[in-house]
Amino acid sequence: MDIATLGGLAIGFFVIIVGIVVAGGFGGLFGFISISSVFITIGGSFAAIMISNTLTRTLGLMKVAMNAIRVKSMETGKIISMIVTFSEKARREGLLALEDDLDELEDDFLRKGIQLVVDGTDPEIIRNIMETELNHMITRHQEGIKIFEDWGALAPAFGMTGTLIGLILMLSNIEDKSAIGPGMSTALITTLYGVILANLVFIPIANKLSYVNNQETLLREIMIEGTLSIQSGDNPRIVKEKLVSYLTPEVRAQVEEETGEK
Repeated sequence: MDIATLGGLAIGFFVIIVGIVVAGGFGGLFGFISISSVFITIGGSFAAIMISNTLTRTLGLMKVAMNAIRVKSMETGKIISMIVTFSEKARREGLLALEDDLDELEDDFLRKGIQLVVDGTDPEIIRNIMETELNHMITRHQEGIKIFEDWGALAPAFGMTGTLIGLILMLSNIEDKSAIGPGMSTALITTLYGVILANLVFIPIANKLSYVNNQETLLREIMIEGTLSIQSGDNPRIVKEKLVSYLTPEVRAQVEEETGEK
């Protein structure tokens, strides 16, 4: 679980509430609560999301959002170390010997690649199969990312819609001068809701999902390169150097430490 996502949301709403309380006291806090604004901003933007997407994708929104919270630990060092170990065994005992160790692989993508190697599949076919699966994964992830990016754009728009509705209602009763101030305040609350939801919830979630997608894509590219290196019988040290070259210097140093080398 990624504490940063939950912690960021909690801190964000906390500082906004504290800012309101400091500016207007606890009594002023109730002036920022508007059920009608919630319906217009959240309900309206969600309805637009439903129109833009299929029912299945819309109903899967919560599952997609949870991916920004339940972020998998990318054990890059462990994966590289395992690939290097497989490379050593393949050079020592032959590719067929790897079949005995397939059950040790927790990642289905890497297990499929090694199984194709054991089965004697042509390298180009292996690359095509693994890259096709990778591309489909990226497409699925980008669909979820786009939904939250769209929601981040729609929420302020529906906030403005609520503001316009409030202004129309206020102007329809323009004779009552005492109602103008409170009416204007109520009208602006909807825009505030839209801005907060867009910039504190929807857009940050889209950014986190994009980061997770990039990390998982990188790990799978490492798996593809490692699998093909095993099949071609590369020296294990060369295999490792190939794989760590995908990493930043900081992560590379961490991987070197995890695999027991300096």
